[in-house]
Amino acid sequence: MRLNLWSEIRTAAQVARLGRVSAAAEVLGMHHSSVIRHIDTLEAELGVKLFQRHSRGYTPTEAGEELLQTASTVDEQFTQMLGRIETARNQVSGRLVLTAVPSLDPLIVPMLGRFLCDHPLVQVTYDSDERTFELSRGEAHVALRAGPRPSAQDSVVTPLFDYPHALYAAPSYIARHGRPETLADLAAHHLIVGEDRFARAPFYQWLFSRVPDEVFVLRTPQSSVAYRAVEQGLGIGFLSPLTASPELVELFPGICPPEWRTQIWVVTHVDLHRSSKVQSLTRFIHDQARGWRASLALRDKASGKV
Repeated sequence: MRLNLWSEIRTAAQVARLGRVSAAAEVLGMHHSSVIRHIDTLEAELGVKLFQRHSRGYTPTEAGEELLQTASTVDEQFTQMLGRIETARNQVSGRLVLTAVPSLDPLIVPMLGRFLCDHPLVQVTYDSDERTFELSRGEAHVALRAGPRPSAQDSVVTPLFDYPHALYAAPSYIARHGRPETLADLAAHHLIVGEDRFARAPFYQWLFSRVPDEVFVLRTPQSSVAYRAVEQGLGIGFLSPLTASPELVELFPGICPPEWRTQIWVVTHVDLHRSSKVQSLTRFIHDQARGWRASLALRDKASGKV
């Protein structure tokens, strides 16, 4: 017996339920003759009569009643299985891997805390690194990337926000070395800058082209080290107004060259973009970014930046 007779079995079961070929054909969206052909095919394969045919319709035989009972059980199990699959598809659970440039850590870590409160069945791996993670190889589900728009053909890319930077100094540094009044004065101060990939940031490139090398008292490939060095008064450095401590002093609050702003992008792989857990995280990130943009807009308005 062939094992691919489910269509014929479902047709025969519907006839057994309704007792008439025409009624079953209407429910199944089939032609009257197709229903009869399904029954004839099934009876031939099984070698038994499934129905007693008479003027009032089709009455199932004992074998027909057995087929109806079994088909109903299987159909119910299929329905339950599809329901479980749909629930699993829509449920936000499982492992999620997010990557971002380290300078975003002070924003991302609190955001992940809020996300995990809303989605307790999710386990997040957060990998903060300057390198570009390969989404096509499964290194991450969602990536926050800085700089020019990512161009990978197998990725879905959406803009998140302009991430601004400004020059900051600790009060202890200003007490020892004074405060620069103009950008040209930076050449006479101690500066903290990035190294390796971190040094490729447009604001560092802007700085490298304007001051002599000897003023760079500390170079580091780690944004967290640069932050701590500024905080401890080792020198002047670029920090983001969104993450800088209120105890630090922004040196030129009315100035923001284009190079001091970095576009942040949300990147997902095209094959995973519409999965429920990836969608839940990307939506949450975009929701959080609205608050970051609002905070920056208020700050820029207060400082007169455009």
